[in-house]
Amino acid sequence: MESSWGLAAKAVLMGLAIAAPVGPIGLLCIQRTLQLGRLAGFVSGLGAACADGLYGALGAFGLALLSAYLHGLQQLLALPGALFLGWLGWHTLRSGDAAANAASLPGGRLSRLFLSTFALTLANPMTIVAFSGVFAALAASHATISTADAWIMVIGVFAGSTLWWALLALATGRLGQRLGSPQRRLVSRLAGILLLGMAAWQLLRWLSGPV
Repeated sequence: MESSWGLAAKAVLMGLAIAAPVGPIGLLCIQRTLQLGRLAGFVSGLGAACADGLYGALGAFGLALLSAYLHGLQQLLALPGALFLGWLGWHTLRSGDAAANAASLPGGRLSRLFLSTFALTLANPMTIVAFSGVFAALAASHATISTADAWIMVIGVFAGSTLWWALLALATGRLGQRLGSPQRRLVSRLAGILLLGMAAWQLLRWLSGPV
């Protein structure tokens, strides 16, 4: 029987592995950190971590059913996810290089940053694919799982994901101290273009049929 510590370590690594690949959320976190400060970048990443934790909870408390359910959910969320990603890409492209002190950001602004990445992560088919595969493997190795171990998995996934976004925001903030306005403007434009490209790719996948 796997120890609770072993399960916790596995869940933390799972959260890190799912959050770490550079995708739309990573680009947004980098761009917002450079433009608005480390707090804004971390709060953006925290929205993704909460979405990861939610998927982790679904998986931890329903391993046997989750894989098939998430596979069917991909097609349903692909179109709204692509449209939302396109809107974020366009907004990022036009955001310019105006910097703001993270400490001066109003709570409402921070909550919007959080909610945008939370919704985008929930609607991202690649996140669904990642969790579907991970929990299918866990289901094969765990016939049953206790409530305590399920909570350990949820907290571990959330902690691993949060750790990644904190490290990314800190590293990007340190890099941002060396960049001037032209470089920040270039990063915003590149991030916006890449986000629009990801939105177009996701839309094409939706038009081609079940993903």
